[in-house]
Amino acid sequence: MKEVKIETTLQVFDSIKDLSEDIQSLMSQASEARDKAYAPYSKFNVGAALLLDNGEVVTGSNQENASYPSGLCAERTAIYYAGAKYPDAKFLRMAIIAGSQINPTLKPIPPCGACRQAIAEYEVKQELPIELYFMGETGKVVRSNSLGNLLPLLFDKSAL
Repeated sequence: MKEVKIETTLQVFDSIKDLSEDIQSLMSQASEARDKAYAPYSKFNVGAALLLDNGEVVTGSNQENASYPSGLCAERTAIYYAGAKYPDAKFLRMAIIAGSQINPTLKPIPPCGACRQAIAEYEVKQELPIELYFMGETGKVVRSNSLGNLLPLLFDKSAL
């Protein structure tokens, strides 16, 4: 048997105020998108803002459905819209902000597994890492310089 050690490095900022102005702006756009979420079942609103290499920012919010699998997370809403509208653009960075309508969300909330896989698809496609920033309603912000830090053993086209 051989043991494999996987390590990840993330940066943690104490506050959104510790980020550069351009990242604060992207986080603000994610927050505005979160306010547009349709989450009557989970009561958990998420907003995402995706910066493209053409300067466009595409936002998305989670959209739930009474038939739960038919809903879509904020990150995938933004990614798929960007992929459809700007198919040749590269995704540079994504900001994600989550918050519960029931309890304060004070810890950083990373993308779910399905969203990690969707983000990974575009990192592989564009051969360029996507920088991620995520947080709860307030407090610490986590930065990952690539989705690979959050999904180190990713499934991609090379497995097919």
